[in-house]
Formats: sequence, structure tokens, C-alpha cells
Amino acid sequence: MNHPDPRNNAIVVYVDGKLQPRAEASVSVFDSAVQGGDAVWEGLRVYNGRIAELGGHLERLQNSAKALAFANVPTSDDVRTAIFDTLEANGMRDNAHIRLTLTRGRKITSGMNPRFNQSGCTLIVLAEWKPPVYSDNGIRVVTASTRRNTPECLDSKIHHNNLLNNILAAIEANVAGADAAIMLDVNGFVSETNDTNIFIVKRGEILTPHADSCLPGLTRRMILQICRREELPATERNLSLTELYTADEVFTSGTMGELTPILEADGRIINDGSVGPLTQRLQKLHREFAYANGTSLPF
Repeated sequence: MNHPDPRNNAIVVYVDGKLQPRAEASVSVFDSAVQGGDAVWEGLRVYNGRIAELGGHLERLQNSAKALAFANVPTSDDVRTAIFDTLEANGMRDNAHIRLTLTRGRKITSGMNPRFNQSGCTLIVLAEWKPPVYSDNGIRVVTASTRRNTPECLDSKIHHNNLLNNILAAIEANVAGADAAIMLDVNGFVSETNDTNIFIVKRGEILTPHADSCLPGLTRRMILQICRREELPATERNLSLTELYTADEVFTSGTMGELTPILEADGRIINDGSVGPLTQRLQKLHREFAYANGTSLPF
């Protein structure tokens, strides 16, 4: 298990226009994130003075806020400035992760209705020294009974803070002593894990679920871009658990974990239980891509 970096004890956090010491950083008890998980978020990673896919993350943040009808949303330029200021104040240029949160803001009284929100959004930039959360050497997963949201109920393209079904799946993984949980959609197809997207490799072809009930992740998008550039066959389609169990290779993708091999799922060893050659190749290509194509920090 990765333990928190002691440097994080002295970080400053951006909250609502101010940089505050970690121990003092807080939001109002009337904030929508507290009242109902009414917020959107992004996870960003800093590589050698660059933020990977910053433009894509800011665009998704704005799209999520618009879908939830947030009012008085800060511009992407304002959010970008807040990110840069936070990183500079913490002296972070590499091996850092940013949790960017935008809430609907403070309410004039407790309650669910957005009519009670009359003061605009709350922006939080939490940057920490944090390596990828999973090992390059692989993880073990189990399938959760908790299903991933369907667009009929809550569109996964809204990157929202209401993560209770993911948390319930993570609890199932914890109880089973696994590293993460596979989540199925309502039709029984593989969707994603509780915190990452999923890819499988079969006979040299790279397969990943449609981004319907799963989040269309930006690292997922990077992998598909890399596959096109490298002329590696990649297809989005429904995937069953049997296809995952019998795959040649399985790996996950995400900002927090980068590319992580899955070596065992529900007691089934994936192939021979070792990290596959295509997964290793894509791990290397992804890091090269992320380091080379991020937005440069201005300090």
C-alpha cells in the first residue's frame, strides 16, 4: 500500500480564491458538495513541468458544470490560473496529482434545490505529491454486485462527485481483499472498475467497452490515440466477463493509476499471470505521450 508522502503535510490548497494551509482549508457546511454531493471534478497529473491533457480536463469540467446547470461558473482561464498558482505555491513540477473540484457553491439554507444556490460556484484545487496508486506489476480484481450507472439514470459523461456506487464497489473489493472491483453495466457487460477504465487484449487486438455507462476517460482517450498512431487495432464494443477471463492481457487506465495490468479477476488468472508485452509497450508509450504533450507550467 502506498503511504501518504510526508511533504503533503505542508501543502497549501486553493479554496474559493484563496491559498490556505492544509489544516485550515475548508468549505462551508452550506456548500452543495456537503449538502448533496452536488459538484463536478477532475483528476490531473503533472509530468516534468507539464500537466497532461489540461485542455481536455478543463473542457470536461465546463461540460459537466453545464450539464448540471451550474451558474456563475469560472472560466477555463480562471481555473487554469488557479491550478498554476497552487502548483507554484507548493513547488510541484513532477510526480504530483491534482484533484480539481467545482461545486455548485454555498446555499442560503440547507436543502437539495439549486434555487438555494445564489452565490456562484466554489472552486477547489488540491495538489499533492502522489505517484500512481497502482503498481506497474499488476493488480487483482473481483466483480462487484453494484452496477455502474446507466445513462437512463445518470449520464457517466457528467464527471460528478456523486460516487456512491463506485464507493460501494470499492467496499466489495476491500472485503474480498482485492485491489479494485470490476463494475458491470445493467446488461451484464463489463463497464469499468470502480476508479479506472478497462482494456483487454486478444490475439493482438485491443478492446475496450463503449463509453456509455463508463466514464470516457482522458487516459482512455490517450490510449486510443496512441493505438491509431502506432497502427495497433483498437475497437470499442460490449465485452463480457468471459472475454475478460480468457483475454491474453487485461489492463486499466486512469490519471490516478496510469496503465495497470490486471493479473487475476474473480480467481481466474489472466493468461499466465504475468504482465503482457502489449501492456508493457503501451505503458511506455503512454508515459512518453503524457510527458511530451502536456501543457507547460509557467514557472
